[in-house]
Amino acid sequence: MAVLRSFVSGTWQAPADGVPVRDAVTGEEVARVSSQGIDLVGALEYGRRVGGPALRELTFHQRAALAKSLALMLREHREELYALSARTGATRGDAMIDVDGGIGVLFAYASRARRELPNDRVVVEGAVESLSRGGSFVGQHILAPRTGVAVQINAFNFPVWGPLEKLAPALVAGVPTIIKPASQTAYVTARLVELIVESQILPPGSVQLVCGSVTDLLDHLDEQDSLSFTGSAETALRLRSHPAIGGRAVRFNAEADSLNCSILGPDAAPGTPEFDLYVDQLVTEMTVKAGQKCTAIRRALVPVAWMDAVVEAVHERLKEVVVGHPADATVRMGALASLEQREEVRRAVKELAAAGRIVSGDPERVTVAGADPERGAFLAPILLRCDDNARPEPHTVEAFGPVSTVIGYRDPAEAIALAARGRGSLAGSVVTGDADFARTIVLGLAPWHGRILVLDRTAAAESTGHGSPLPALVHGGPGRAGGGEELGGLRAVVHHLQRTAVQASPDMLGAITGRWVTGGTRRTDEHPFRKSLAQLRVGDAVVAGPRRVTLDDIEEFARLTGDTFYAHMDEAAARANPFFDGRVAHGYLVLSLAAGLFVHPDPGPVLANYGIDNLRFLTPVYPGDELTVTLTCKQISPRDGDYGEVRWDAQVTKQDGSVVAAYDVLTMVAKEWTP
Repeated sequence: MAVLRSFVSGTWQAPADGVPVRDAVTGEEVARVSSQGIDLVGALEYGRRVGGPALRELTFHQRAALAKSLALMLREHREELYALSARTGATRGDAMIDVDGGIGVLFAYASRARRELPNDRVVVEGAVESLSRGGSFVGQHILAPRTGVAVQINAFNFPVWGPLEKLAPALVAGVPTIIKPASQTAYVTARLVELIVESQILPPGSVQLVCGSVTDLLDHLDEQDSLSFTGSAETALRLRSHPAIGGRAVRFNAEADSLNCSILGPDAAPGTPEFDLYVDQLVTEMTVKAGQKCTAIRRALVPVAWMDAVVEAVHERLKEVVVGHPADATVRMGALASLEQREEVRRAVKELAAAGRIVSGDPERVTVAGADPERGAFLAPILLRCDDNARPEPHTVEAFGPVSTVIGYRDPAEAIALAARGRGSLAGSVVTGDADFARTIVLGLAPWHGRILVLDRTAAAESTGHGSPLPALVHGGPGRAGGGEELGGLRAVVHHLQRTAVQASPDMLGAITGRWVTGGTRRTDEHPFRKSLAQLRVGDAVVAGPRRVTLDDIEEFARLTGDTFYAHMDEAAARANPFFDGRVAHGYLVLSLAAGLFVHPDPGPVLANYGIDNLRFLTPVYPGDELTVTLTCKQISPRDGDYGEVRWDAQVTKQDGSVVAAYDVLTMVAKEWTP
């Protein structure tokens, strides 16, 4: 049987022999895995020397485009990946969660990067800080890609989603990746990387693959590298204590196993929609991926009064679950990843049974459709009941398979205390229609959980469920769960960037960040609205005004808009207001007058005004005040196509120099313009 190839330093390499990897359903040998003789140190250097510089030359938007192209390419190969996943014991539904979910992460990060990151190679974080009385010395934080490699060690249960959820933010950040899959399902990840390499979408050195052990690779990580791990808490602890991690401050992220809980509210009595939702969710989390999910429900915390009803309802549902070959259309749950994994689960079930009793399923016997129950890694879904919630086993032992334990609680405080005994979890849920109970539980669980789902009949139709991580939200958790954060929107991208405080003059800071900074040089030689994107420069400005505000203006604006708030229309009432000395102009009248001052009337390169950000009204405007507006090109962001986005700094002042309003105007501007 062929040994899986590793892709390092731009070439595919395969050792002479390796450890057998077997089909989880049939027991047949699928491949062999080894990293013997692979130059892992060379892979690190290749990523730093070739992949990193190539990615860092691109902007965030350009990298986002690469992520989108990868997603589109992989979407065309889903059927192939589904078929390979079946050999891991995954049903088609399981495979779709893995494959489509991973592709979805690529799409999500491509979209988010285009929306929330600049078309630049540096991110500005936070507001400019004034560091001097005269304004000539300012500071701001920037985020820039680190120059190392992201080493990503993945678990066996999601051989596609796992690598892609780590690759996507690293790629957007501009950091090359070395993927190390778990051996049990490495053949799926290997094909995934083959597809990526064959597509030639990414620059050389962007992605490498190591099948087998990483041996001494960790010894050579340095301060610019990062290590991301998904797997057991025990292994996470060993990695965290590695001399390179601590001694060289290698950035480390761990997503470890966790004893996730789901809490049924006292209001969710048998017969309510919430009760049925709870049972459905528990059965789903036990059987999807054969319970081999780090987010699966291991502890079902229910009111003591509802324990019998929950056990009976779940048992009846589990009896309907068909276990067997994923190719069989009747099968709902496939095999575990390996025979070794099945034995690990059986051992854990024995420990859990010491604290209670098995009320559904038999860990030693299972009826299997379309396959041999002994050659394949099949296991029946196992439900346990623990009536003594003081026992430690349900809160310390994880059976990483189709196993869950029902535990009773008497009041919200006890439910929270039981949940906390898991010592930190990736995901928790509460199923209730009682908002007060939900608030109490969520606030109690929050210190111990990375994510909490609140499920009721309103959310049920569109809820993604207890166990589904989403790219926009944190995937990680405190304590036993590893203490890390994967996904979570831009958090995952920032993980690969270095935050640096830059102190400089306004002009120098603007040159570094690509954004005009208050106090920086303005150029008013030509109206900037007459300049195309190719001609426009940061700092181009127009000063327009003054424009006197009259009482007639205020009353006419009130008549047109219907905004007859007393401060605009009633002198005595306005004077009684602690903020005003009399009738004041509408804030939006001020904006409209300002626009009338700076807008150029003739057709030109400015195509549309599509928004205002950061608006603040700072000083009241009274009849007789004169307004002047200063509009400065603050940031230029080219987009695909014939236009780009321009952000303008707008400042409206009145005759005494006080600032009336400050805001950012957003426009779309043509890249080229012929008068």
